[in-house]
Amino acid sequence: MALERLRAAGLMGPILALACEIVIFGSLAPRFATTRNFLLIAEQAMEIATLAIGQTLIILVAGIDLANGVVMVLASIVMAKLAVAGVPVVLAVVAGVAVSAAFGLAEGLLVAIVELPPFIVTLGFFNVAMALALLISGEASIINLPPALLALGDTVSVGGTDVPVGILVMLAVLLVTWYALRETAWGRHMYALGDNLPAARLSGIRVNRVLISAYVTAGIIYAVAALLLLGRTTVGNPDAGETANLESITAAVIGGISLFGGRGSIVGPVLGAFIVGALENGLTIIGVDALYQDIAIGLLVIAAVILDRLQRGRSR
Repeated sequence: MALERLRAAGLMGPILALACEIVIFGSLAPRFATTRNFLLIAEQAMEIATLAIGQTLIILVAGIDLANGVVMVLASIVMAKLAVAGVPVVLAVVAGVAVSAAFGLAEGLLVAIVELPPFIVTLGFFNVAMALALLISGEASIINLPPALLALGDTVSVGGTDVPVGILVMLAVLLVTWYALRETAWGRHMYALGDNLPAARLSGIRVNRVLISAYVTAGIIYAVAALLLLGRTTVGNPDAGETANLESITAAVIGGISLFGGRGSIVGPVLGAFIVGALENGLTIIGVDALYQDIAIGLLVIAAVILDRLQRGRSR
């Protein structure tokens, strides 16, 4: 029964891929399969995993978000700039969340109401967010951030092991999003809209409201990723995250999310982020050049897209 559920959710492939990586790299380099290294992989992957959760919400409604990485960076710059200027950390964080959510709202309105293609809309906002991040930061990293803003970079003891707080926060975001998609009408409407927009409209689903809510919710999640970024790097860097959009899409695709919308489990993109992180980590440990790592990841993405297309064709 459990295997059937995993297969139906599209999680069997990602789980097997991650297990194969652990077995292969663990046999080639014993230090790969250690708790310390697994925590390192998770810490390095937590921002992309969080971005991928937000990205997945957009993909589920048959969209794509090319701006999520730079929106995350912009939110982190806003938080850092205000906190360094003496604004209470709580208000600085609220401002960063508001900026990120505002981008999601603007994108959602243009996609839902004006009916512009998500690719074009988010590509345009990619440039807007990047320019704003550079302008606000003065094209320089913001340093000397207050410790409270870096709290997600701290560690807590879990079973005698020091675990980064950021990993626990990412898992909390995953759990809340999973519940919302699986157990609420909003989640069911998200899947219905992505699977068949005309049918969803005819069934009485408020399509525009669902679309806009998907983009706004994703924007809020990107702000959480911004806090994870600050906690890990301890600076507000306007040049961070330029390729995070592609990395989040990669994680979603490898995690079994259909680029055609309406299919896949929100758990898949997190597994996808870990798969990519484990692949990069394992190849680095055994001494493979970074360029060959990029080739391996690219081939993995192409294979995942081909598999998705074949499965989509068989389901019809």
